[in-house]
Amino acid sequence: MRRLFFASLTDLLRLTYRTFIPGPGRDRPSLKRILIMSGFIPLFATVQGIHWIGFLLDEIFHRGYRRVDVKEPVFVLGVPRSGTTYLHRVLAEDPCLTTFSTWECLFAPSVTQRRFWLGLGRIDARVGRPLGRLLDWIERHAFKGMDAVHPMRLCDPEEDYFALMPVLACFILILPFPRSDLLWRMGAFDRDMPEPERERLMDFYHRCLQRHLYVHGPDKRLLSKNAAFAPLAGSLAARFPDARFLVCLREPEATLPSQLSSLEAGIQFFDVPSATPDFRERLTDQLGFYYNNLDRSLGDLSEDRCAWVTMRAMQSDLARRMLAIYAQLGLPASAGFRAAIARHATEAGAYRSPHGYSLDQFGLSRGDIDRDLGPVYARLAARSPGTSADPSSLQPGAGPGGDPMGSSSTRTTVRHAEPIHCGDQC
Repeated sequence: MRRLFFASLTDLLRLTYRTFIPGPGRDRPSLKRILIMSGFIPLFATVQGIHWIGFLLDEIFHRGYRRVDVKEPVFVLGVPRSGTTYLHRVLAEDPCLTTFSTWECLFAPSVTQRRFWLGLGRIDARVGRPLGRLLDWIERHAFKGMDAVHPMRLCDPEEDYFALMPVLACFILILPFPRSDLLWRMGAFDRDMPEPERERLMDFYHRCLQRHLYVHGPDKRLLSKNAAFAPLAGSLAARFPDARFLVCLREPEATLPSQLSSLEAGIQFFDVPSATPDFRERLTDQLGFYYNNLDRSLGDLSEDRCAWVTMRAMQSDLARRMLAIYAQLGLPASAGFRAAIARHATEAGAYRSPHGYSLDQFGLSRGDIDRDLGPVYARLAARSPGTSADPSSLQPGAGPGGDPMGSSSTRTTVRHAEPIHCGDQC
């Protein structure tokens, strides 16, 4: 832990230096980026420093977390914008599973922090929730702008890759730090991360999962959802040999523009192009690696360890498919969870996403995408029960169920360049 702390501190200092003083041959950052990063870096460093203090206190007062076994965890993986968030929030209603919430990921990755905030919450509840009401108001306004892309509230189930922030290995940090070699290696983890660094990061992540179970119950099964962990699929399968995987799939001609669109606000806020002009191109290439790594890393797992489901198949009959997946992976489905699935199935049919985008918007070619990623997507989607292996049935708008989450328009051809209004709850 100490070694990882000093390595992370050194990396942050190096990133800070290069943010303001680029290397030879690189353009100087814009004034906007300098001002934004001058405020962001001190705030980010302060928050991460608090997390490291929490980790230190864990080693003094809560060392028992190290003895917790992460037994048969369930990992929801997939490419970004493929319905992983929606599926995660359905699974999170299973009382046999426990998963990270937003506030734990962002503000309390350590046992010490969680115990502090949970204790404060109990005190607040006894005096009428004045702090709780204030937080409710803050989160409604702070997260409102994300509702169209990724609805988020403090108590919602969330991606636990945010817990990797203290070691600068959470891929969303590529927005403020687009020149970070570590973050780009995270995007191709199984291929590009050196073995010693890979082991250190996997050890840290494993400890994060142990801390969570230590607080919420070692007898529970951990549920983890991370679309950004597709490049870690092989490492996760090796680290947790008894894990179950549920892989969400969606046509690459929809995921690529959707992911770029979902990041556009952050790209503009941090003025990323002024620091890394080819940022969008690198991100597009990386998303292609996600598909191939899922195929390479999980394709040979037995059916009782890995279930594959297309976004379209999930939308067409959520209740039946969820129960079939549970049976396939050997997970018990309680009566209460079955009722929750039925409720979500009804809501999914009525959902309409306000998130719109097109291939032309990002200079993407449908022909190039079909050539580069069409075959691997066809292989993966053919593993989803009820999905035909015929490539024509894998195109947007084909087959029953229409667009994911109940939208009515899925066409993404370059000729028409129609916006996609998809249920990208991911």
